[in-house]
Amino acid sequence: MTDLDPELLDAVRAWQAGDPDGATRKELADLTAAARTGDAGAAAELADRFSGTLEFGTAGLRGVMEAGPNRMNRAVVIRAAAGLAAFLTERASGRFTPRVVIGYDARHQSQQFARDTAAVMTAAGLEAMLLSSARPTPVLAFAVQSLSAEAGVMVTASHNPPRDNGYKVYLGGRLTEPGERGAQIIPPTDSQIAAHIDAAPPAASVRMAEGWHTLAHTRIEGYTACVAALARPQGDKTISIVYTAMHGVGADVATAALSRAGFDNVTTVAEQNDPDPDFPTLPFPNPEEPGALDAAVATARRAHADLIIANDPDADRCAVAVPTPGGWRTLTGDEVGALIGTYVAGRAALTPGSRFANSIVSSRLLARVAADRGIEHRETLTGFKWIARVPGLVFGYEEAIGYCVDPDHVRDKDGIGAAVLIAQFAAELAASSRSLSDVLDDLARRHGVHVSAPVTIRVDDLDEIGRLLGAFEANPPTQLAGSPVDVTDDLRDGGALPPTPGMRLTTRDDSRLIVRPSGTEPKLKCYLEVVEPVTGDLAAARQRADDRMARLTDDVRKALGQETAESGSGNSRGSRS
Repeated sequence: MTDLDPELLDAVRAWQAGDPDGATRKELADLTAAARTGDAGAAAELADRFSGTLEFGTAGLRGVMEAGPNRMNRAVVIRAAAGLAAFLTERASGRFTPRVVIGYDARHQSQQFARDTAAVMTAAGLEAMLLSSARPTPVLAFAVQSLSAEAGVMVTASHNPPRDNGYKVYLGGRLTEPGERGAQIIPPTDSQIAAHIDAAPPAASVRMAEGWHTLAHTRIEGYTACVAALARPQGDKTISIVYTAMHGVGADVATAALSRAGFDNVTTVAEQNDPDPDFPTLPFPNPEEPGALDAAVATARRAHADLIIANDPDADRCAVAVPTPGGWRTLTGDEVGALIGTYVAGRAALTPGSRFANSIVSSRLLARVAADRGIEHRETLTGFKWIARVPGLVFGYEEAIGYCVDPDHVRDKDGIGAAVLIAQFAAELAASSRSLSDVLDDLARRHGVHVSAPVTIRVDDLDEIGRLLGAFEANPPTQLAGSPVDVTDDLRDGGALPPTPGMRLTTRDDSRLIVRPSGTEPKLKCYLEVVEPVTGDLAAARQRADDRMARLTDDVRKALGQETAESGSGNSRGSRS
């Protein structure tokens, strides 16, 4: 027998008493019993689950689905819903009954978490509306705006591992200004909701009731019609497209939207078409990860396809791959962002005040495309909660394959809307015997070769992130890849952007480095970009850019004392399959 901390045991008993889920109560009982018998791993696991509460922030909640306050489970979700209901009720001040739309993906427990949320909202006197089945995140974001709801909740962990789940919150309706309706929460709203969650009673004491509304399929039809309207009649709509939902919830909606937009020559990756929360054919359910598009590439080769489009499991992100003489190449998020921006800028005259936007860690190429077309451009902090709030936004993106293509209807990243736009651009180019790769070549010749790559430092102890960043801030490099650092920005000072932890360095030869802590994972993230002018041969300029990126990557690792840090390929033109 092993003696456990009495305070820990008291916390476990109290949590079990307030947990309405028998499965997670038993899970804690078994873990406690194992810890008592001397299982050091069980003891450490138990302590970790009670080391704090899962933090509610601007990303909502996200974590491993296990028992305990520091995990995702029904007890945590019910208390989160109670806190959100209390916040909405307080903000409404009796003037109206807040409306809440709730959606969910196909992950383990997602439907249960969504139904629990609907039950809490109903019992609290709010008008709760639950999507009728597992649907993409942009469908929920669309419903928040189209129904003028005061809030939206999406139960999803996006492209996280199978054991994770999450809880994403949007505000809208009568609680926000018109230009912010339907966007994810930002400070101080997150801390205000968190305070109400902290004040909520144990989950078993939270009132729950049936009687919520179930939204009919017509709501999905409305979203599909808006997405299809992004396309135009021109172009070669017979181009062959391979689409993969990556075992997520995007297949039905994405293929319907593409068909409605005129694209009927779409082949789906059969083994990844149906939702499966275990993602059995993928090394990791993120289209950006190496090997994630292998099945799509194999299907594309058999179909002699012209384009590969992939959505992540909740279909708010979009990856694109194109055929080249050397094989299929996955475009980076920055490349797709520049392509969509180029297409939107060239479609029609935009009204005065129309703006493009991207996060500060994304490439500077979109800003140069915008300037070339006389369009205003804004940089924002990372996350679509900031991008979607840019006044006059017509297109915004961030490098992690997220694109806001129709903010009037979806004030968030939308992987299905992006899929339709990139397919339309490819179709119009094909009608002129050109390709997306040709446009990327044109952009490089006009604005220089933009090469971006990440360097990521994973940590086990979150305090290590602060130590590494603090050391870097105290002694930043004065030279990178052989070029002097001319500008050093401490992002904590704010200025044009809200203050945020991190540093931005720009060299004389226009290389850029941003170092910042991840907002959702235990990582210190570095974003590198070099810009190489094209004077003559494009292939030679790309090689020079790749060489500069290799040197920059080495210097960044050395500056952080992390010779073995994770890094990208140093090639913004993507991987080849």
